[in-house]
Formats: sequence, C-alpha cells, structure tokens
Amino acid sequence: MKKQKKNSLCKEFTKGIIKQNPVLRLVLGTCATLAVTTSFVNGLGMGLAVIVVLVCSNVVISLLRKAIPNKVRIPAYVIVIAAFVTIVQMIVKAYVPVLDEALGIFLPLIVVNCIILGRAEAFAGKNPVLASALDGLGMGVGFTAALCTMGLFRELVGSGTILSGIQSLLSIFGDNVFGGFNGIDLYEVFPWLEKLSLQPITLFILPSGGFFTFGVLMAITNRLAEGKGEKKAELPDCAACPMASACRMKPEEQHKEGTA
Repeated sequence: MKKQKKNSLCKEFTKGIIKQNPVLRLVLGTCATLAVTTSFVNGLGMGLAVIVVLVCSNVVISLLRKAIPNKVRIPAYVIVIAAFVTIVQMIVKAYVPVLDEALGIFLPLIVVNCIILGRAEAFAGKNPVLASALDGLGMGVGFTAALCTMGLFRELVGSGTILSGIQSLLSIFGDNVFGGFNGIDLYEVFPWLEKLSLQPITLFILPSGGFFTFGVLMAITNRLAEGKGEKKAELPDCAACPMASACRMKPEEQHKEGTA
C-alpha cells in the first residue's frame, strides 16, 4: 500500500516534466515563454518564480478546498495566487532588481498565468495537500526546464553567449559568487569564430526566432511523450471550442475550418 502511494506521488511529480509539460504539451503560458526566453537567466528567473507561486498556491488551495464555496472558487483561487505573486515580486525587487527589470510586466502577470490557475482548478481544488504540492512542483520544474532550454538555445545562437548575466541571480547569495562568474562570451573564448565570419543570428532573440525554437522543442517533446505512451497531439476541430454553439458558421464549415 505504501509503495503504491509512493509511486502515485512520484507520478504526480514527474508527469509535468515531459508527459504533461505545461508549455510544450499543454501549450499554456506561451506569452511569457516567448517573451522572457531571450536568455537563459531570464528563463530561469521566471521559472523559479512560477515554481514558488505554483507550489504555495496549490498547497493553500488544497487546504481550503472544502471551505471555499463552489460558486466563488475561481475568484478565491485568484486572490490566493495574487497574494503569493505579490510576495515573490517584492522579494525579486528587493534582492534581484536586475531580474525584475528584465522580466518587467510578465512577473506580476503570473497572477493570470494559465498554468497556475489551471492547476488550481484541475488538481489542487480536488486533491490532498501533498499530492497538490508535488503536482505544482512537477509542473513548475517542467515549465522552468522548457524556459531554460529555449533561453539557452536562443542566447547561444542569437547573442553568442552562455549564462550571460548569471550574477544577477546569484547576487541573492552574496557578491562575486563562483568567483564573479557572469557568463561566457564565445567570441572571447574562441576568437577564431570571428575570423570565420561566424556571427550571432540575431533573428533568434527576436519574436520570430522564439516561435521557431518553440515549435522545434514542442515537436521533440511530443515525440518523447508519445514514446512514453501518451496520445499523439492533434489539432482539435471547432467542436472543441467553448464558443462552438454560438458560432455563426455552419457545422460543416466549422469542421473544415478546424481541420484546415
């Protein structure tokens, strides 16, 4: 019985990393994902903030799930989430102001991030505290992994640097952490790159490069998930839209539009 419970809890944690990755499988939080992943440090900072908010809000919502009336559950969830987002934002402003400036409006917008509210509605509001905490942690780790991977690739190809500005995050632990290491400039480490006229492809730090990277990572993640027994990701037709019943298009046109 204990082994079965342990396996169940382990499954709740690991599902968000690949099988149900919130960004690359469930396609949630894409606005922030595309906006902040111009560098690894920005992606890591955003991911850590989401992990803290996701785990804390899941725990509180799970604790209060029987006390919150069903009719006001969404406003109640938003209030809980907003409280933790405010705390995280104040901490970031106080200790990592450079990161706060880099993330800009996307840090407070965690309040309306579909991943946070989605996990509260779909899981934390219906399950025990420990399972909800692990669900939030797993989803947060999956979100962070997606952002860090995108940020690392876009920074490497688009700017020619790796971990640039990492001291802005490490400064919370003190000055000159790891000897003041603040990233690697490939054109300083490998001068021959300039001699070969190999310049950074700035397209990758622009929105179009973000969409390209996002699409490639999504394809890879979907293939890995399918290899683990998950259903193949398919584009739903218009019948899956919550506004389908109010749509003026005829059923046959909806089907053609959705499968085009």
